[in-house]
This record gives sequence, C-alpha cells and structure tokens, in this order.
Amino acid sequence: MNMNFDQARFNMVEQQIRPWEVLDSKVLALLESIHREDFVPMRYRKLAFADIEVPLACNQVMMRPKIEARMLQALDLKEDETVLEIGTGSGFITACLSRLAKSVVSVEYFEELHNEASLKLQDQGISNVELFVGDVLSGWQPEQAHDVVVVTGSVPVIPEQFKGWVNPGGRMFIITGDSPAMDARLLTRLGVTEWSDESLLETELPRLVNAELPPEFEF
Repeated sequence: MNMNFDQARFNMVEQQIRPWEVLDSKVLALLESIHREDFVPMRYRKLAFADIEVPLACNQVMMRPKIEARMLQALDLKEDETVLEIGTGSGFITACLSRLAKSVVSVEYFEELHNEASLKLQDQGISNVELFVGDVLSGWQPEQAHDVVVVTGSVPVIPEQFKGWVNPGGRMFIITGDSPAMDARLLTRLGVTEWSDESLLETELPRLVNAELPPEFEF
C-alpha cells in the first residue's frame, strides 16, 4: 500500500507541530509545502513525518519535526537576511531556511552528507544556497558574518567563534549542555559584547563533531 505523503505531512503539522505552540502561519505553510520525505534516506521514507530523529549516514540524525518548527518560529527570519547553517545534514533545514531568507551558507563536516544534500537541493530547484565541507571547530570559517546562525548539532558550551559570526542585531539558535537535558537557546546580539539569551525548550541532540575537544586557539 502506497503512503499518502501529503496526508502524512498535513497530519504532522496538525498533530505534532501546532500542539507544540508553533502558530506562525509562515512556518506552518512552509512545513506543509516542503516535501520532507525527499530529504530522508530512502529506507526511512515512511518515517519522514514521525516524531523521531530520523537516522542519517555518518551516525548523524535529522531533528524531530517539532524541534525544527520551534526553531524556525523562534528565529523569525526576514526575506532580506542571510543565514549560516552549521551542519547541513540531510539538507531539509537548509531548504526551509532558503525559503525564508535571502541566502544560506551551509557547512557540513561529512563529505558524504554534503554530496547527498547538494543533489537533493538541486532537485528542489533551490539556488540561493552555498554549500561547503569543513570543520567549524578547527579552521573553517565563513567569509563574513551573518544575520542568523543555526547550529544543528549540540555543544557543551557555545564556542566563542560562533558568536563572532553573528551580525549586530542577529540571532543564533544553538543547543547546549549535556545529555539527557540539553537546552535549545535563542541568542540575540544586542551589541559588540552584549547578548540576550532565551531558553526555548529542553531537548537532546548528538554532538557537533569535535565539540568535546578543547579549542586549539584562543582568540
């Protein structure tokens, strides 16, 4: 029996995402229109809309749909903003960000995931995304700061260089702390050194690669 992906997508929005206090009509419309099943590994396609972390290659996972939705709502992206995504993963969040913002730069540690996401984004006709392979905790850095930084893996504490990649007035979504009670946070850069810090929810997410290692350089 073939799965009705349109119905499953609608059910995900109505039964998982809305009850989780995601009421932003722009975010809800986005999640109903982007085909999440196209970004999920083929063998897990029928789990694309389940309330689980879908496994990816390289021991990575996709965030639960309701966490993605809460993140997108909290970031409140504007059409003229630029985004840096740390951890391309499946490319699904990249696709969502690309629809809400002016442009997205996304960096992935694993070349296999980078290559798969690149093909999927091309298939979707998404052209305002620039993809890189690199290790943000060991040398890779963006050419410029961005209005929004999205980190799709957890860290024990926020690396200082990440803060430097956020424009004044910009925001960062990041998950910090230790399993099983990690904290999803929205940081807003108020000035050169001044930030506001809002705790959004408790969740859990695998570590960014090398996030457990002490930084090699102190700037």
